[in-house]
Amino acid sequence: MKQFLIRYRLTNGTPDSWHREIAKFISALDNDPDLKGRIAYRVMKTRDGSDYYHIASPADDEAVKTLQGRDFFKSYNEKTRAVAGGDIVVSPLEIVAETAPA
Repeated sequence: MKQFLIRYRLTNGTPDSWHREIAKFISALDNDPDLKGRIAYRVMKTRDGSDYYHIASPADDEAVKTLQGRDFFKSYNEKTRAVAGGDIVVSPLEIVAETAPA
């Protein structure tokens, strides 16, 4: 399974407003009949800071292509760039070792 880490600092907007946008994106993922269950997406932030970390785990390359074609993804991508002031790092991750699923 491929995974991607998206990192940035919230520099524009408020955390509450941004968290609502994140929730809308996740809802769109969960409600899309072609993507439901095919992309795991988790967003975290530093407890007392403004650094954000998103981990996206698509089931396959086709799920990525489908997502990239969705208007809700394009809008979310633009909004993410805006709140980060354009400074985003996307890193493909490779699993080296892991525990058994909980």
